[in-house]
Formats: sequence, C-alpha cells, structure tokens
Amino acid sequence: MEKFLIEERRVKQVSEDTYKSTADYPSVLTAKDIQQILDIGERQTYELLNSEQFHIVLVGRMIKVSKDVFLKWLEG
Repeated sequence: MEKFLIEERRVKQVSEDTYKSTADYPSVLTAKDIQQILDIGERQTYELLNSEQFHIVLVGRMIKVSKDVFLKWLEG
C-alpha cells in the first residue's frame, strides 16, 4: 500500500511509482487520483465526491474533477 504526505501542494510518495507532486497529475482527476492524493479508501472517496463540496462531472458512470477545483478545495 502506498502512503502520501501532502506538503505545500506536493505529494511525496513513499514508493517510487506514479505521481510525485500534484503538478504531475492530469488536469482532470479521476476518483482513483483523488483517493491516492488523500490516501483514503474507495468508500470515503466516493462519499467525498458525492458530498457536493466541489463541482464534479459525470462521464457515463465515471466521475471527473478539475484538478484546479480539487486543489482549491483541498487548500481551503
């Protein structure tokens, strides 16, 4: 299991794969991206995405979120 620490808009990854900072993520995030950034479970991720705390877009059954919108929410 991978662990992340969020510090000053940087995501430091304990293992060596995938993304190392939020700048490395695509401009449109998936639920899996958000789950990795926040280091939370799948259920918590979907509860957050359905909480209406930020704008989401449904593409079929997939939930997409603008990276800018998500990071603004994350920073408060």
